[in-house]
Amino acid sequence: MTMKQKKNVLANLIVGAALMQAAPSALAAKPSPGWESAAGKSDEMVFALTGDSIINRRISVQAVPGGDDLYGVIRGADVAFTNFETLIHGFTEAPAVHSGGTYMGSPAFITDELKWAGFDLLGAANNHANDYGVEGMRKTMEALDKTDFTYAGIGENLALARSPKYHDTSKGRVALIGLSSSFPDEIAAGAQRKDIRGRPGLNPLHHETTHTVPQATLDTLKQLKGPSSFTLGGADKGFKFGEDFYVVGDKVGTSTKANERDLKELVASVKDANKMADWVVVSIHAHEGITGDRSKPAEFVEEFAHAMIDAGADMVVGHGPHILRGIEIYKGKPIFYSLGNFIFENDLVEFQPSDNYEKTGLPADALPGDYFAGRTKNDTVGFPADRKFWQSVVPEVIYSKDRTLKSIRLHPVALGYGTSRAKRGQPYPATPKDVEEIFGDLKALCEPYGTSIAVKNGVGTLSWK
Repeated sequence: MTMKQKKNVLANLIVGAALMQAAPSALAAKPSPGWESAAGKSDEMVFALTGDSIINRRISVQAVPGGDDLYGVIRGADVAFTNFETLIHGFTEAPAVHSGGTYMGSPAFITDELKWAGFDLLGAANNHANDYGVEGMRKTMEALDKTDFTYAGIGENLALARSPKYHDTSKGRVALIGLSSSFPDEIAAGAQRKDIRGRPGLNPLHHETTHTVPQATLDTLKQLKGPSSFTLGGADKGFKFGEDFYVVGDKVGTSTKANERDLKELVASVKDANKMADWVVVSIHAHEGITGDRSKPAEFVEEFAHAMIDAGADMVVGHGPHILRGIEIYKGKPIFYSLGNFIFENDLVEFQPSDNYEKTGLPADALPGDYFAGRTKNDTVGFPADRKFWQSVVPEVIYSKDRTLKSIRLHPVALGYGTSRAKRGQPYPATPKDVEEIFGDLKALCEPYGTSIAVKNGVGTLSWK
């Protein structure tokens, strides 16, 4: 039994003594034998990966049929990752002008809950990192520093936000690099100079967007912009209107490209991590998809992921759009373009600033429940209205002793689609209907990457060419 497994046994004994409350049967399904974790063999290195975790209540007190099997996959792995898409600040800081949507703030006990679940690595770079300004981010860092989590992607300046963070296991040292391509401009970390301090924030990946349009469209844009005494961005990239570039062509469309400087610096981070660790995990928070389809990653995200593997990363873990995206095996290394949600309690945040009430057209005396009901029109639009936001998988990535990728098992989870706000958002073993829908979607998303999924006893196994 590994040290992590011993700690998890102790945690389960402690939590088992707490008051347990039953979870609705509509949310849970009895797991099949296929749910048994493949972890535990001494000659293998096993990673368990999840997408976004927005957690605002205790998960350890829920008596979930099959829950031991679900969390067993996470606890049984040598290393387990989730994206920490929230903040811990006590609502004592002023909210920022721009947020990631919901202004995030979670109770301090959530770190204990995520540790109970079995996680080791946390991605911290996302569009909510600055919802409560620099001080909100700092308080979150202070809270995480009091734990033994390894988290990456935010820092007091760009160098610190870019730097790998390290986690030690009995099977080797693991480096984590966290970043985001989705963020308000003001939360991107800035470089430190000898004469002025750097800007606290997240590890950014900027990108450029170019639209190919007919000549008539370009002429109209030039008329709208009017004469300018100078041009930013370089005429060689096309006509710049707003933040995007426009070029004339017969085939109308949109393309994206990763920022060269960011990509170069991120490649350097991966190469440095390889000198310091046995394994390198890269976490990217990327909302951006191709035009009109958020289930497919933008071109620059694929460009970035390939560059990370080329630089020596062992895997790239994507999250951000809150839905699943395809899985690619590139040069023998896995790229998960998005793992959707694992814990999705973004409508259980205790307070929201006046900005969000005003945007929703609510009066000054409205309360949080009014806001969350108002923005989704009583769950008829947005996240609550689409099952895809409430279904996901937990990949179990298994490497052989010689570091060859051996297998990837995909454990389906459901988050209570169609249930009340108080019930949904926590992960449960998927029902047979969920399994059919999840793998039906994921198979189609994987096909362009040459990967396929065989499902047995409710669990998927990824195959690649």
